[in-house]
Amino acid sequence: RTPTFVPSTIEIVYSGESTSETTAQTPTEPKPAAPATRSESPKPILQDEGLEPLTLTSTSSFDEATPVEHKDVAPTDALELKFHTLLISANVDIEELQKQSWKGIPSSQRSTAWCLLMGYFPLNASRRSQTISRKRREYKDWVRQTFSRGEDALDRSLWHQIRIDVPRTTPGSPLFQSPRIQRSLERVLYCWAVRHPASGYVQGINDLLTPFYFVFLATHSHEIDSLDDSVMDTVEADSFWCLTKLLDGIQDNYTHAQPGIQRQLIKMKDLVSRIDAPLAAHLDSEGVEFIQFAFRWINCLLMREVSLASTIRMWDTYLAEPDGFSSFHIYVCAAFLLKWSKQIQQLDFQKILLLLQRPPTESWTAKDV
Repeated sequence: RTPTFVPSTIEIVYSGESTSETTAQTPTEPKPAAPATRSESPKPILQDEGLEPLTLTSTSSFDEATPVEHKDVAPTDALELKFHTLLISANVDIEELQKQSWKGIPSSQRSTAWCLLMGYFPLNASRRSQTISRKRREYKDWVRQTFSRGEDALDRSLWHQIRIDVPRTTPGSPLFQSPRIQRSLERVLYCWAVRHPASGYVQGINDLLTPFYFVFLATHSHEIDSLDDSVMDTVEADSFWCLTKLLDGIQDNYTHAQPGIQRQLIKMKDLVSRIDAPLAAHLDSEGVEFIQFAFRWINCLLMREVSLASTIRMWDTYLAEPDGFSSFHIYVCAAFLLKWSKQIQQLDFQKILLLLQRPPTESWTAKDV
């Protein structure tokens, strides 16, 4: 469960056991939750970036008859069944869930698994419904109180920055260019920022919301504009609480002077120096500082360097690690750099930065991760 070290490489172990990962060349369709009740064909919302498309498959809403957990699809193979059995147990075995998740979570079971691994859903099934309902009501009350007096009553500087950044979030994705999704992202980011004044909102936090939205929306497959308000409320609240859990562990990345990132840059440089001394020496001789390329890798958790599909797969493993988004992420960043070690050692300062600021990962699949 830890990176395997050899003299010039860090290899992040990948297992092909998970059959739920898709590639850009051979995407698979998600299993419908219920027969479509409209005559036209399902309309995909998102089918780029190697992700399973969100499609209109039913007109059901998140009503009283729906379990409070996300509506994961019934298992169709051995791996899905293994996760399904874990997730429906009276007391979820978190160590076993972490062990299984490290190699990748089936997309049909991912939403509930993530919420449990984040510590948002209680492991005890008897407490889960009441706890989640309370947290969702709490967030909804915050939104009502915060926005009840209109935008003029908001912190103008903070709100202005969020409104600028949200349209830039995953710009190539139709899902995140939806006005309805963008308004939802804005509410989550603003509510989080005003409740965490030590850091407030920092550019890059908006990126960290997108995996939660995609994973949670996928469990309620539906055309975005036709989603029932109660479903969107659920997705928004759960994304808020999961973002909060994530940032609780790395908040010093976003406080004044960002000391968390500074520490991790030093650790990454030391790690690379010990694993690949020739690469470290070449970077030093060319005057390349780690902060020039790795600051964004840490600040945005490599989300601007790899696709959303790759990010979601990486987060399966991050969530299975005790400090996945901090300490473990530095090993991933080091592995990411070392992948191009031989090429980098043939380049000068300018070409090195061009490569590392725009790495060629467009065609990456789960195996590359």
